[in-house]
This record gives sequence, C-alpha cells and structure tokens, in this order.
Amino acid sequence: MALALEGSQALARTVALCRPQVVAAYPITPQTHIVEGIAKLVADGKLACEMVSVESEHSAASVALGAAVAGSRAYTASASQGILLMAEVLYDIAGLRIPLVMTCANRALSGPLNIWNDQQDSMSMRDSGWIQLYCATNQEAVDTTVQAFRIAERCELPVMVCVDGFTLTHTLEPLELPTAEQVDGFLPTYSFRHGLDPSDPRSLGTLVGPEHFTEVRHAHHQALMQAQAEIEQADADWAAVVGRHCGGLLEVRGDPDARLGILTLGSVLGTLEDAMDADPELPRARFIKLRSYRPFPAEALRKACEGLDHLIVLERALSPGSGGIVGPEVLTALVEMAEPPRVHNYAAGLGGRDLALDLYAKLTQAVLGAERPREFAIIDADLEMLPESDR
Repeated sequence: MALALEGSQALARTVALCRPQVVAAYPITPQTHIVEGIAKLVADGKLACEMVSVESEHSAASVALGAAVAGSRAYTASASQGILLMAEVLYDIAGLRIPLVMTCANRALSGPLNIWNDQQDSMSMRDSGWIQLYCATNQEAVDTTVQAFRIAERCELPVMVCVDGFTLTHTLEPLELPTAEQVDGFLPTYSFRHGLDPSDPRSLGTLVGPEHFTEVRHAHHQALMQAQAEIEQADADWAAVVGRHCGGLLEVRGDPDARLGILTLGSVLGTLEDAMDADPELPRARFIKLRSYRPFPAEALRKACEGLDHLIVLERALSPGSGGIVGPEVLTALVEMAEPPRVHNYAAGLGGRDLALDLYAKLTQAVLGAERPREFAIIDADLEMLPESDR
C-alpha cells in the first residue's frame, strides 16, 4: 500500500527496518528530519537501537566507525559542512574497509552560506573510497538504503546514499515501504571479518609505511571496482522481492533510438523527462541516470552511449578553476569508444536554484541548434549559459 510520506520520514522508517544497532548523528539542515525520525522510533520503543547524540559530525562518524568495528550494524547521516567536518573520519572508515551506511542529504557548501541543494558536498568526498549511489526519487532512496546495507557488508566498503536536499528530503510523495519480513529476508545478520573482539585482541588501522601503502590503495581501488557486480546483484535481488529496481549502476530511459543523450545524477531527471513528454515537438533524448558515481561504471556508460552523436552531462556541482566534475570523467570513459559522442558539460541548479521545465528545450537548443556548441557552461537563473568571461 502506498503511503504519503516526506522523504526524510520514509528514510527514517527504512533505516529502522534495516535494524541498525547504533545510530550516531548531529543535526544539520536538510538531514535533520531523518535522524529525528529515527530518534522518535527509538524513544517510542519501536526500534531497539543505541541512539547516540554527539557534539559534532566528526564525532558522529567516529561513533559509527567504532560501533561497526565492535560488531554492530551502524548508520549516520549528514550534509554540507557536516560532511566536511566528517572528512577525516570518512577517509578512515573507507580506508579501513568498514561496512556502514550514511545518507548524504545533498546541500551546497559554504561560503557564502547556502542551505539549499546541490551535490558539491558528496562530490567533495569522491576520492575518499566510499561507494556513492545517487537517487532520482524518494522511492529509489528507500530501496537504495536497504540495498546499501547489503552492499556495504558484502563488499566491506562504506556506502553513501545521496539524496537531493529539500527536493527529495522535504517532499511528500506516495511511497511503498518494504515490510520487516522483506528486509529481514534480504539482509543477512551483520558481521565484519576484521572486527575487534576483547577475547581475541588484534589491531586495526596500524601504521603502513611506503613499502606497502601503494598496495593497500590498489587493493581498495580494486575492491571498489569489483563492487559494481554486487551493486547490480543487490538491485536485481531486491527487485525480485519488491518488484521495483533502481537501475543498478546506471539506467537508460527516454528514447532508446535518440542520437542525443542527457546524463544526470539525482532528482533533475524527473524534470527533464516531464519536459520531453509534455512537448512532442522537442528533440527526443536518451536519458542516462547515473546511479553509481563511485565506483564509476565506465563500461556500462560506454554501452549506454552507443549510437549517440551528442551527450549532455548535466550536474549540480562545480570545480572552480576547472569546470564540471562528472563531465571530464565521462569524457575519459568514452575515449575508448570507436565513435564516441561529443560531450557537452553543464553545471546547473547550484545552491538550490530552480530548474524549470524549459531547461530541456534550452539544453537541446544549445547543443543541436548552435553552430559551435559549448563544451562547458554554467547555467544561470534564466536557464541561459553564462559567457566564458563570467566564469
């Protein structure tokens, strides 16, 4: 039965269904409603869990790390500056291959202060060694959260579930929540091979010198690349349980025969799909929903781009002094194609700026209607491309 739920409350209930034993968090907009919801479930006796209220996001990540190593399924959530304050510990969690799950309620980074949505916060952690999965809808966020615990525990890697702040976290949608029986049947009992046990003392995270550090990083990289198979398998297995899938590593939607492709991460996909469907006179596009940003699914992306002449990479983040973040990685992945599409990288919706339906028409016109289309541009409030000199 579908329930009308705010995204954050749906996530809180879903996390509870995964039976975490320790949840540690510090409030920050727009993540706060998630952990508030979990805290209420604990207080009402509906979730047997140690809810740890800490003094900072750094401590929240540290408590989650310690809990997972000590043998508890652990969870945390944050956003924006909270993600930055966690950064030291997030690298530790990933480097030690600790299986836990975190929700990132994507929000712009300061300064200047901005509490609205873009994806700069999770993008800033792209090299930390976490699996990063991006959700286009709240239903995907619910289903991805359940999958994330299994992926983390089977791969011994932490998983960050990225959900657009406010756009999803504070939006009411009809959602199908899984049952406790479905989740229990899907998730194994928590275990961590390298966990610490007082009856069998050992060390975790000891000093690694130059003679071994390269091999450690290589092993971590290989583990992330091999996690692609588990991400796809978890999605397929969950679809068999609930009849819904999230696309695995990526999902191709729209017109499969189109020569124009648009790659997105997160909730903007729905806007573009609605715009194309509303006007049959507009150019048709093949939409590529990139769900797994880390590990980056280069092979799957090349397959999704076969037959395209142009590919628009639309992202809600910016690397000042360079341009797009995702776009250059897409371009690198497509170099191996015999006939790669021309890539056009646009940064839009920064700091929560609204992306209206006419974005689709302007994007397609900028690529297909221009004699010399831009390779990179930042999109302003009027959905126009800012000139090169104004970057």
